Amino acid sequence: MNWLDQIQWDDKGLVPVIAQEKDTGDVMMFAWMNREALQKTAELKRAVYFSRSRNKLWFKGEESGHVQTVHDIRIDCDNDVVLLKITQLGHEPGIACHTGRHSCFFQSLQSDGWHATDPVLKDPETIYK
Repeated sequence: MNWLDQIQWDDKGLVPVIAQEKDTGDVMMFAWMNREALQKTAELKRAVYFSRSRNKLWFKGEESGHVQTVHDIRIDCDNDVVLLKITQLGHEPGIACHTGRHSCFFQSLQSDGWHATDPVLKDPETIYK
């Protein structure tokens, strides 16, 4: 059996993906992959996702330069979530979020609501053209 056939794809042919920084353990982002994206990620050792809004493959960093080198690809016990162990490239420290922050998970729930707790490392206006 092909390793891709073991993935529990949803009804749209997608699987959720978590990108975790290999060295820090930081959860950098959440995205989706289709079969082709996961195959290319495994082949290239570079994160390739599926953009649901653009309905096409999204090579992480193709516009921003914030590429993710993939060191390890794992699946959970139900074979329905993929975990990528990555190194975030393109800025020091690495930027994964389109807001210019290190991680997409920069908001923390406080008693009065959600608050941004991580700084913007680079103005998004200068990242995307």
